[in-house]
Amino acid sequence: MKKTILIYGFVVALLVVILKVLEYKYFVRNLSVEIYIGVVAVLFVSLGIWLGGKVNSGKLIHQDKELKSREINTEQVKELGISKREFEVLELISAGYSNQEIAEKLFISLSTVKTHSSNLFLKLDVKRRTQAIQKAKELNIL
Repeated sequence: MKKTILIYGFVVALLVVILKVLEYKYFVRNLSVEIYIGVVAVLFVSLGIWLGGKVNSGKLIHQDKELKSREINTEQVKELGISKREFEVLELISAGYSNQEIAEKLFISLSTVKTHSSNLFLKLDVKRRTQAIQKAKELNIL
């Protein structure tokens, strides 16, 4: 990590030096400040796009392999008595969907989603959506 920071610091310092040399030698009379700002902006946008590609491919950040290899504990789901539809609702709740969005995705009414949510809360012994998600993750259901 320190090596990466040092490399980026060196590259930025080198860019500043190059811009100053160009400013003094060639472009002092021909280009306005907006051009310099644009050049720096393009360079940083390029750096951001390149870093974004590294982050998304997992090369720059640590990926938790344990989370990726997790499998759903179907025995626990059966033990709790969670139906297939309630499990679908729980998955959508954990994905951050509202009750209305869940109803639209599953082609059911809003009151049915609320009923499924209430049943889930009772079966998981929780009071809120966030607690349900946390408990489901603890039980290895999600």
